[in-house]
Amino acid sequence: MIPAAELLAVLAFPNIDPIAFSIGPIAVHWYGLAYVAGILLGWLYARRLVTRADLWPRDTPPMTVAQLDDFLVWAALGVILGGRIGYILFYDFAAIADNPLRALEIWNGGMSFHGGFTGTAIAMFLFARKNKIALWSLFDIVSAVVPIGLFFGRIANFVNGELWGRLSGAPWAFVFPNAGPFARHPSQLYEAALEGILLLGLLALAVYAFKALKRPGFVTGMFVAGYAISRIFVEFFREPDAQLGYLFGGWLTMGMLLSLPMLALGIWAMQRARRAAI
Repeated sequence: MIPAAELLAVLAFPNIDPIAFSIGPIAVHWYGLAYVAGILLGWLYARRLVTRADLWPRDTPPMTVAQLDDFLVWAALGVILGGRIGYILFYDFAAIADNPLRALEIWNGGMSFHGGFTGTAIAMFLFARKNKIALWSLFDIVSAVVPIGLFFGRIANFVNGELWGRLSGAPWAFVFPNAGPFARHPSQLYEAALEGILLLGLLALAVYAFKALKRPGFVTGMFVAGYAISRIFVEFFREPDAQLGYLFGGWLTMGMLLSLPMLALGIWAMQRARRAAI
């Protein structure tokens, strides 16, 4: 049990308005800007990857820059629609069953990474089939850049004072405005560091130093497994969703449960890529 005195001796939470700026009646939120920044910077990085022929099997990029530009719209729709639908199904189904209009209240937040992951995967499958692009290589391109969006998204979660961590006496803990009077782990920053910065760096190392893109599917598996490990680890510090709580034994959360299949899938994808001929 953490002494109450330790829970109160903490850093002051930065007083940042969730609204970045307003244009007349239109309020632009930091969360929305985070999505825009993640998608645009990921797109620019992806453009660089598809122009480096030496990174790909037989020195042939799987798609053109023009095709990548077209895919940007598909990816954005997959992330947004999948993220929202995933949140409804995994985290807020009971409340929305009582009030179906709540599903449309996107201004109240509610996005799921696992839903966005699924939505983007469907978008990639449909786009690759339509344009006759090697599916695993398209997966690899997207996987290499996704941590950029994850980083900005978690920073926006911190700015909004949401998805906070469990009670903590650590000297870097914060008292979040809507989480009661006691200090909590800034789990959003943990995720930004692990799912964003660290995972982006490891994937870049695999791509540029070890030419991992030459084995289609390996970067995808590395990203999926890396995200799953990061998420499961941070879930031990993150407060579970209030409407769900712990699923088993006072420690298992929905985030852990949804990440376990991703871990298995990522390991399988890496093994499959290593066995495949270049």
